[in-house]
Amino acid sequence: MEGYEETVDNPYVPASGIERWPGWSWLDEYLWVSCDIIADLADERLKQRPLVATVARLEPGDRALAVGPAQRSTWRALGNGSYMHQSVVAFGSPAFVLGSMATSALGNSARRRAAANNAQPRWVTDGSGEITVTTRKVYFGHPQCPLDLAWDGLDTIDLVAPEVFQTTFRNIHNGQQTTVQLHTPWASLLFVLAAVTAFPAHPRLLGRGWIPPDFEQRCTDIGRPCRPAGHLLLNRGH
Repeated sequence: MEGYEETVDNPYVPASGIERWPGWSWLDEYLWVSCDIIADLADERLKQRPLVATVARLEPGDRALAVGPAQRSTWRALGNGSYMHQSVVAFGSPAFVLGSMATSALGNSARRRAAANNAQPRWVTDGSGEITVTTRKVYFGHPQCPLDLAWDGLDTIDLVAPEVFQTTFRNIHNGQQTTVQLHTPWASLLFVLAAVTAFPAHPRLLGRGWIPPDFEQRCTDIGRPCRPAGHLLLNRGH
């Protein structure tokens, strides 16, 4: 399999020579490697894959499958709706007093609107880092907002874009439901590993919606046939 050894040596760049294939993107290349990993999963051959170097802590029996870049976003509000109401005491002419009160009222109104806006949940970018994808979890390394998500600890999963894996889980620190997105070229791999482990009836898994319908044909067209990972998954054990 051309480019496979480079996948192991440099997980950020799965293969070289991409310029030789017009219309082939880096996201396509990551997906090609993801299909290779998923096919080994379906064939129960993950232990035969070369080791992938990672700084993430691995539990006994776990195995790193891929390492790469990611950006974390969290669905949350920036504030709770509160703001500092400022009062003004002015002395002087009636015009000066009225002007000071009007300025204070405008300032309070602006702060109230900003506080109300910040209380509305939205996607907030938390930071960029490195993810390690293993047979059991995904680890996102970041000094302020790390993630250590076991596949069987997730409440919902989806692949909302080719490069965006979205999941909901219960935060062990505050007990609250948390929804995050990981923007990464390994998004399809994350989705499939989580689905196989904890969501085997997920419609996107059963319908092979995690891979473009023309991807395998495009791989064949450029002379790099892709292993039929989706088919192998659905027929695993039969």
